[in-house]
Amino acid sequence: MSSAAEQEAVAAEHATPEAVVNGVSRKVPGPPVWPGASTPLGARFRVGPDGVAGTNFALWAGGAEAVELCLFDEAGRETRARLTELTHEIWHGFVPGIMPGQRYGYRVHGRWDPWTGGRWNPAKLLLDPYARAVDGEFLLPPEVYGHVRDWPQQQVADTVRDERDSAPHVPKGVVVHDDDDWADDRRPKTPWADSVIYELHVRGFTRRHPGVPEELRGTYAGLAHPAAVEHLVRLGVTAVELLPVHQFAHEDHLLRRGLKNYWGYNSIGYFAPHAAYAASGTTGQQVGEFKRMVRALHAAGIEVILDVVYNHTAEAGELGPTLSLKGIDNRGYYRLQSDARRYADYTGCGNTLQVVQPHVLRLITDSLRYWVTEMGVDGFRFDLAAALARSMHDVDMLSPFLAVIAQDPVLRRVKLIAEPWDVGSGGYQVGAFPPLWTEWNDRYRDAARDFWRQALPDVREMGYRLSGSSDLYAWGGRRPYASVNFVTAHDGFTLRDLVSYERKHNEANGEGNRDGTNDNRSWNAGTEGATADEDVQALRRRQLRNLLTTLLLSTGVPMLVAGDEFGRTQQGNNNAYCQDNEISWVDWGLLEEPGWRALFELTARLIALRHRHPVLRRRAFFSGRAHSADGLRDLAWFTERGTEMTEADWYAPAATLGMYLSGRDIPGRDERGAPITDDSFLAVLHAGERPVDFVLPGPPWAQRYEVVVDTSREEQDEAPGVALPAGTTVTVPGRAVLLLRVAE
Repeated sequence: MSSAAEQEAVAAEHATPEAVVNGVSRKVPGPPVWPGASTPLGARFRVGPDGVAGTNFALWAGGAEAVELCLFDEAGRETRARLTELTHEIWHGFVPGIMPGQRYGYRVHGRWDPWTGGRWNPAKLLLDPYARAVDGEFLLPPEVYGHVRDWPQQQVADTVRDERDSAPHVPKGVVVHDDDDWADDRRPKTPWADSVIYELHVRGFTRRHPGVPEELRGTYAGLAHPAAVEHLVRLGVTAVELLPVHQFAHEDHLLRRGLKNYWGYNSIGYFAPHAAYAASGTTGQQVGEFKRMVRALHAAGIEVILDVVYNHTAEAGELGPTLSLKGIDNRGYYRLQSDARRYADYTGCGNTLQVVQPHVLRLITDSLRYWVTEMGVDGFRFDLAAALARSMHDVDMLSPFLAVIAQDPVLRRVKLIAEPWDVGSGGYQVGAFPPLWTEWNDRYRDAARDFWRQALPDVREMGYRLSGSSDLYAWGGRRPYASVNFVTAHDGFTLRDLVSYERKHNEANGEGNRDGTNDNRSWNAGTEGATADEDVQALRRRQLRNLLTTLLLSTGVPMLVAGDEFGRTQQGNNNAYCQDNEISWVDWGLLEEPGWRALFELTARLIALRHRHPVLRRRAFFSGRAHSADGLRDLAWFTERGTEMTEADWYAPAATLGMYLSGRDIPGRDERGAPITDDSFLAVLHAGERPVDFVLPGPPWAQRYEVVVDTSREEQDEAPGVALPAGTTVTVPGRAVLLLRVAE
């Protein structure tokens, strides 16, 4: 690394601004660059000395020898100016007269030395990591690679520097004016235990919605439209979890096949809302549009959670493009192997951010705080969170990232969800994250799928998952809502496909059906894919009702995927990450079909039932012990004989499980300090093909019961069913759930 004196000499040598027209540089008088400030990072419009309006630019570039600020007019003409001030490895300057809407980027000078991790190349225009808005799209022609992408000897191609200018081919950052104090916004602040999460894709959710105006479909404004919000309210969810909305790029291998990255797990701008989802414009308008979407959802009582990808970026490995961090300070931002040409890849995407470095940790936490304080969001789901928790190599629950989050006064108060694994050694960490964090519980997903396809050897696993997964989370003060329960997610089959396909059908992805998991734990009811057989169709819809009912009766935080509540299908594609078309978009026409409409109504009814009954959303784990003289416990398990399960019953093959939830013994008190009491319920889950006779348990559990939900029926009665005396033998149809309320 050069000394500070050498860096200043290089900066002084290039202090005269340049204009670049048609690829030709010429010295011209440019805008003055005043010293400005080293904080905050990024481009911040403000009033400078003597009341002069302008923009302060600040960029951390630790090993750089010089940094050029590049300004672009509406015709794409570029003017360059050196940032000559250097404070704690931050290059900075205030440019008077630069107003919101100005497009800009950086060129960073330094040594080209891939063998030691140095990949500086001033021919490449770089996106500001702190850019609040991005104008343009990454299409990845050869010019945007720091090395010669098409070098004949590919094994050394990354060592040959490409001198072509990338500026005409890459998006630019946009100066944005932050003038919103959110004084009129009211965050729902839904407690974790009361939450029902709905995972959706901003574009795919409204792209085919008939109630959303054509020009707004697939945008932030489309999601904010009353027709879209109305569905969420009717369903009863409390939060939307948005697939990535940070500015992202498409991978080269997809572009070559005429496809694009649809899901967005390929971030390149951690402060910028993805421009392609904006209806109002991309020179800063996307920021205001996103904020208005958040306000509209908040007004409806719905929180906004972002799926964020801080574990890697779109720059991939040594053969990937140079778009931002790689050209700013490659070895400062990324984890490198002992052979510094190569990247440590715990993500399967080519690179891993070096989160143990203070400036990288600052980038991530500054981004998180920005989305909370200035964009209004309520929480985050962290993609491959185990990669963020790695210290030098191993996953460490005392890592700098987790420690910083735990003490941050803004971030420790929002919802934090971990995808608790990565692809590296020791990366599977389900149940290991500390208090404050909830986790995607894939053990729940697998157990629910296996139970309903009759693939569990016994019912032990199902018992743990239904009752909050205490085996995973009952430590360190964690609560049942540490478990985000899900049966499906964006990655994998939709719920309808889960009961319609036993094999993936990913041919449309162009990878020879090799992509996507083969471990789907699905059952197609005897026929693969679409069928006209009405009996098969009816059985599949029953299985959907079983899975949704199981999910919404389980202790923990349920997560649904958009469209699963009315039978969305991807035609068996279990890895639709590159399908920006009808395969992935929600088909709202399904709601016009009686069978799928009935599924939606059942889902909404179950969510409403969950909201009404605190026994279904407990804030503490069950004890399984009697708290009164009559021997009634807060949780009890029953066999089909109506007797409590013994140790031997848990280990015996079984397709039937009875779960009793007592509303009399709910820990905690309400806001006024009164004890919390509720109805008690008996849920009978029967995965067997044939009906089973189930004896309803007698005192102290109940005197009589009323059927609330019977998933063997397409339509559900709103009123309570006929009272059934305790001791009655009820016939539970094959593959069905009965939910009964204890009638006192």
